[in-house]
Amino acid sequence: MTEPKRKTSRSKIGRRRSHMAYDPPTLAPCPQCHTPRPPHRVCPVCGTYKGREIREVEKAKE
Repeated sequence: MTEPKRKTSRSKIGRRRSHMAYDPPTLAPCPQCHTPRPPHRVCPVCGTYKGREIREVEKAKE
């Protein structure tokens, strides 16, 4: 098995790892309740998607 001819520099390692950073999750406001939610998903607060109620959400008891 061969070995590297030279030591890999820190800048070379950094350039290789520059694409490994995590992106923050993309959030879009819900058109009904205006809370942030992932795009193309049912809103976890009001349960609507594209103006239609997809699932029923229990209201908080006071």
